[in-house]
Amino acid sequence: MSVSVSESKPRGAKFATPIPAPARPRRVRWRRAVRAFHELLDDPDDTAKAQELFLAIGEREAEGRFQRFLASPNAPQMLAERPSLLAALSDRAVLERLPPDSFGRAYLDYLDRNAFQAQSLVDLDRQVRARFEREEGIAPLDEVRRWFSERYLLTHDLFHVLTDYETDGVGEATLLAFSLAQSPGRAATFLTFGAALEMARSGGLRWLRFDYQAWRRGRRAAWLPAVPWEELLALRLSTVRTLLGVAPVEAAHPNGVYRSDEREAA
Repeated sequence: MSVSVSESKPRGAKFATPIPAPARPRRVRWRRAVRAFHELLDDPDDTAKAQELFLAIGEREAEGRFQRFLASPNAPQMLAERPSLLAALSDRAVLERLPPDSFGRAYLDYLDRNAFQAQSLVDLDRQVRARFEREEGIAPLDEVRRWFSERYLLTHDLFHVLTDYETDGVGEATLLAFSLAQSPGRAATFLTFGAALEMARSGGLRWLRFDYQAWRRGRRAAWLPAVPWEELLALRLSTVRTLLGVAPVEAAHPNGVYRSDEREAA
């Protein structure tokens, strides 16, 4: 499969996998979303609450992302093959054999530096989703949408590697702006603006300018949820950024990257 970053669907494209009809639109659960948001403010590292927030008010946007993926030129072959991004990102033996300057090795270094595992993120999402479905009485995702949803979930850590935004509070808030430009929606907007306002208390105008630059960086990049990531892991990280239109950090932020230590010193 050749990597394509355009979004026009080839005329006459056929899907080897039948695509079930979308589920009926789910009602927005604002009360649950607000509660999850407040709990997330109290503990920004509580990933489960972030997932719950997206489930409470972001499921319509999730279906929109899926439909946008179906319209991408990569969709027919990806759906026919249904590659497991989780398997690719969990295979340490393969990642360790990649060149030191490759995207895959940079991802592995990121995992080791933060003591993360791709499987842990997917397991947490499955647990939160199962509890949400049980408590709210909603139907689970069909097989195809579940496959795409987990691929999309795993892009979060890949975005960290591509953007060079850290996993501390500042880095996560910055990545939210980048991700909002990629996939706008109510839940993403809720989280991004909440984080931006929190950071602006100490960072002021400089922080808001930096956050806007991150949003613009995401806006100018290719639409990343449709990318066949497995094919990019062996390439140089700099090459992957060029292919996907992700500007180097020094170009996106000519005045430098805003770090946590600056916030603490402000």
